[in-house]
Amino acid sequence: MNKRKSGVLGRREFVGATVASTLLAVGGSSLLSAVSATQKRPNVVFILADDLGWGDLSIYGEPNFSTPNLDRLAQQGVRFTNAYSGQTVCTPTRVSFFTGRYPARLAIGLKEPLGSITQVSDSVGLPTDFPTIASLLKARGYETALVGKWHCGYPPSYGPWNNGFDEYFGNLSGAADYFRHVDTDGKPDLWEGQEKENKTSYSKIEQAGYLTDLYTQQAVDFINRPRQSPFYLSLHYNAPHWPFEGPDDEAISNSLIGQDNVQNWLNSGSPESYAALVGRLDDGIGRVLQALEDAGLAENTLVIFASDNGGERLSYFGPLRGKKGDLLEGGIRVPTIVRWPGVTPANQVSEQAIITMDLTATILAATHTKPDPRYPLDGQNLIPVLKGEKPVYPRTLFWRFGGDSSGGTNIQKAVRSGDWKYLLRGGNEYLYNLANDQGEQNDLQQKYPKIFQKLRTKLQQWESQVLPYPTA
Repeated sequence: MNKRKSGVLGRREFVGATVASTLLAVGGSSLLSAVSATQKRPNVVFILADDLGWGDLSIYGEPNFSTPNLDRLAQQGVRFTNAYSGQTVCTPTRVSFFTGRYPARLAIGLKEPLGSITQVSDSVGLPTDFPTIASLLKARGYETALVGKWHCGYPPSYGPWNNGFDEYFGNLSGAADYFRHVDTDGKPDLWEGQEKENKTSYSKIEQAGYLTDLYTQQAVDFINRPRQSPFYLSLHYNAPHWPFEGPDDEAISNSLIGQDNVQNWLNSGSPESYAALVGRLDDGIGRVLQALEDAGLAENTLVIFASDNGGERLSYFGPLRGKKGDLLEGGIRVPTIVRWPGVTPANQVSEQAIITMDLTATILAATHTKPDPRYPLDGQNLIPVLKGEKPVYPRTLFWRFGGDSSGGTNIQKAVRSGDWKYLLRGGNEYLYNLANDQGEQNDLQQKYPKIFQKLRTKLQQWESQVLPYPTA
């Protein structure tokens, strides 16, 4: 496959003198105080890709196409090589980000993933009274917006406009056709909504265009608005989730008319389609980053990029085994990049193990926003790691998957503690040392029975603290 020719944005030029020093030079002490206060409360742009695998960016090893804008973002900040999603499918990972807690602490987090609106109506969703990263930041004076995929409950009972977002534009379900903007049942799934003065409104909309481009433009327009307050923008692209339709693949979309379902969407496309999908995602993110530059906001904006779970059948996995739906590394290890000028050194690579909920905790810490004490975060603040003040330290992280789709049978379970990983999969148990076996090829449970039992016990203790799967 030929490498994708990219319209690469020009390399970011850093200004030597800061705004603060300029103000001091003209004696603007009061203005300096105001600027300093603003800089202590950065804007936040959180970008979440959908089903983008750990190896699907060229800076992470993708050999077949390039992702120059995300590569550049990584070179300007910190790239994590041991970053994990909160779950191996869409809905629970999003729950973990919005709440900063393990998804299995909420009923909606046990939907793995949540079905379409035709299948589940508004029977379950992210509770409207549960504190989220958006509601907490909104209470601190932030403008809040979600652009893109929600997948945490349907109206009239649920929606992002009920969970702290001032405004919303995107698809509510787990997948949307890029040209026709319908869900897997062929039902229209492009919405906009808002919460204003404690009143919510929402509606389905019709708007022509390739969905990745629509989300990019919506994000750029939001960034470009005049405002007095800091903002938090969650940009949740549906790309590169199936159907695998690049920007020139409208024929694929048309061929699915009357044939819309999960299996047909999953079987669509080709490696070339996937390369074009990821390429347009990268181009869009480049436009968003350029908008921050052009608006003079880049220096005071925390930008985080991640994926909601491991890749699908067209992803590049490198040395990893497994994919979306597996608790093998390929199903839960994801690309993650953080850029925060003045805080993150440029071109750093961290081997620190992190998980989705840590990104929530980090954003709250960066914006000086306290979590709700009734619901302690499971994530950890990564700012000391980002600054290089704290060396790599061992983490213990947990996963459980399979109950919603299998009625509680054949559940997968996993725990990573330091370099060790316990895995229950297909009714069999394994112990791996990820320090020298990222591909999970060598089962060491017989050689290290004490470590095996210790991790199994930790997992049992964690499970006792979260919700059990429904038995029916």
